[in-house]
Amino acid sequence: MVAPRLGLPALGMGVGLRSAHFRHILEQRPRVDWFEAISENYLDSHGRPRAVLDWVADRYPVVLHGVSLSIGSTDPLNFEYLRKLKALATAVRAAWVSDHLCWTGVLGQNTHDLLPLPLTEAALRHVINRVRCVQDFLERPLVLENPSSYVTFRQSTMTEWEFLSRLTEEADCGLLLDVNNVYVSSRNHDFDPEEYLRGLPAARIVQFHLAGHTDLGTHVIDTHDHPVVDPVWRLYRQAWEMTSRVAAEEGASSAAAGVSTLLEWDAHIPPFERLEQELRKARCWIGQATDPPATVAEAASDAAEPSDAAEPNDTAEPNDTAEASDADKTIDEAWTDHPIPQPAVWAVAEVE
Repeated sequence: MVAPRLGLPALGMGVGLRSAHFRHILEQRPRVDWFEAISENYLDSHGRPRAVLDWVADRYPVVLHGVSLSIGSTDPLNFEYLRKLKALATAVRAAWVSDHLCWTGVLGQNTHDLLPLPLTEAALRHVINRVRCVQDFLERPLVLENPSSYVTFRQSTMTEWEFLSRLTEEADCGLLLDVNNVYVSSRNHDFDPEEYLRGLPAARIVQFHLAGHTDLGTHVIDTHDHPVVDPVWRLYRQAWEMTSRVAAEEGASSAAAGVSTLLEWDAHIPPFERLEQELRKARCWIGQATDPPATVAEAASDAAEPSDAAEPNDTAEPNDTAEASDADKTIDEAWTDHPIPQPAVWAVAEVE
């Protein structure tokens, strides 16, 4: 039986490392447990951002989270990117490296978005083989995140949670469970988010993501620019209890039974203190603090004005900082020539 979290550490409660907060972090040394850095922001950086990351890595655990691996693409794996990623992970002593179950382009054309896969046997075998190759190259486990999605494919033969379960088991990799993405996709595609959670291999969950979203009524968008809403908090508590039970069955102490939790806030970034409020709320929802969790309305009213805009190097999901490479064919020709199934559903509406 696999060890809970693949034997990786439980880091506690963390936040994303964003340049808008560099000064606060350097001056205040905030009492957060760990930081997650967007890999692409630092792969080719040797200036202040990299110096700050190195400073942080000397004082806090760091996890690298990428947006450019394109694990589901039919393009060959980018080993130059992987070489830089491996070097960065070694330099900052990354606890683990994560990316998304998605593809970001084809034939060298980068869409700068995290695009969903058809959930088929062929796609599953394709991704399993690529994950194994990446893990062998990096010499460390890869942790993959469930994406937020706005389209589905007629070709799909299984649910996303079935796909993730088989992928993580057969490729022997970890799962970054983005709880907000589960909620967003459940609203867009009308499935039961609790069933989604129950269908996952809890021992494979290495990390949680929490974030806010934008609810447009007909569909929900994962925007990372609002407080976490109560339905997402409830799903988080369910996921936490599920993973804690598995750890307890393996004899883990209560202190070692948790899963590292990361708050994402990538647009309209508030002062750092506002992020700390959300982390305190997270602790309340899982019983690690006694103050009752504030409602979403209270949290929104308490939010301060956004701080200065992020520096140009900052990359918020789903974009990345790499420029699309030149290709002889246009993106339209690439779609025509490559056997990638076309979306069947946009949000909840059929596409003819």
